[in-house]
Amino acid sequence: MAGLIIAAPQSGSGKTVVTLGLLRLLRQRGLRVAAAKTGPDYIDPSFLAAAGGGPCRNLDAWAMRRETLAASIRFLESEAAIVLCEGVMGLFDGAGLAAAGSTADLALATGWPVILVVDVSGQSASAAALIEGFARHRAGVTIAGVIFNRVGSARHRAMAEAALRRALPAMKILGALPRAAALDLPSRHLGLVPAGEHQALDAFLDGAAARMAEAINVNALLDLARPATVAAAKGEQPVPPLGQRLAVARDRAFAFAYESVLQGWREAGASLSFFSPLAGEVPASDADAIYLPGGYPELFAEPIASQQRFLDGLRHAAQRDTVIYGECGGYMVLGESLVDGAGKVHAMAGLLPVKTSFAARKRHLGYRAATLAATGPLGTAGQGFRGHEFHYATIVDENAVAPLFHLADPDETALGSAGCVAGTVMGSFIHLIDRA
Repeated sequence: MAGLIIAAPQSGSGKTVVTLGLLRLLRQRGLRVAAAKTGPDYIDPSFLAAAGGGPCRNLDAWAMRRETLAASIRFLESEAAIVLCEGVMGLFDGAGLAAAGSTADLALATGWPVILVVDVSGQSASAAALIEGFARHRAGVTIAGVIFNRVGSARHRAMAEAALRRALPAMKILGALPRAAALDLPSRHLGLVPAGEHQALDAFLDGAAARMAEAINVNALLDLARPATVAAAKGEQPVPPLGQRLAVARDRAFAFAYESVLQGWREAGASLSFFSPLAGEVPASDADAIYLPGGYPELFAEPIASQQRFLDGLRHAAQRDTVIYGECGGYMVLGESLVDGAGKVHAMAGLLPVKTSFAARKRHLGYRAATLAATGPLGTAGQGFRGHEFHYATIVDENAVAPLFHLADPDETALGSAGCVAGTVMGSFIHLIDRA
């Protein structure tokens, strides 16, 4: 059981497609593979899970305690002989002044070697200087091999390879991928369009696998994999279970739930049931807690508003004092109204005194240290969590209510209060990842 991290010098270098193609190719060759994603991304894991044929776990060196990270790695290793973990942004890019949570941080925490995907369009021999700098930049981070991407010609490839061999003779050159528009994936405001909405996904993944088979020395790549060095440790579940019978919203509008959080609830003895608000389904009648994760309610505001059975189900649950917790998109749905991108106002559940808008867009992005403002289902006042915020919606009206969290960024700069609590209903724009 061994792993590799597929990273890059910068975003847009092609590491996602390389990881997808390798996962599908290794599965086609009969190898048991598992997929992981560095950081708090929700969208890339949907593609990685499809390519790998099993759950994809997020691995986060800033937001996760060491025992949570170890548990996720143990899960991946129990599923497969090889774990391929896609990096995030550039190898050394992270949050705050300390670049916390970078792919390099994860490489140090896990001991997994890094395969660097380098986009050489617009350069040839200069790529060697970049790779040499990355290889020597941080002690303990092992760049074990390089894949050149977007190579223009055989001559272009030869020049890049010759320069790298002069600079780093021992560096493994694992292959070179030619430029290919067919490997581009569609995007929208939060990143890639999720895998569930991608037309002909299997054909795309098979095509990516075929290109990897042609261009990459897969056996040499596998020889570079190493077992993780994270010591096994036991600890409390990432987020306390909100109840013993948890109803979880899951469909295209509510797709952003961390597997490590859900698994932690199961391990704490909670039973989970799933329902689709877009299909007009309601939470299980015996649920003592309801979880509305994030997703794309801003793109499905009208269908959600039309599902009165779902909205009434939330209201009736609140009347029974059922715990209801919403994150980001789920928080927006628990509010009074949601303005879509065209400026149309849609009535939501009305359980929290909040009105949000996707028409007045502003990007909110970053890691968050969250402290509970008061004792409740998530724990006692002062309990700390680590999480992530990424949305373009804004609050256009928020009545004076009890806040859910007090926030700080990775540099420990206070960001004020966030979210709100009304009886047994609570929510915020923060996606919780783990206890502090």
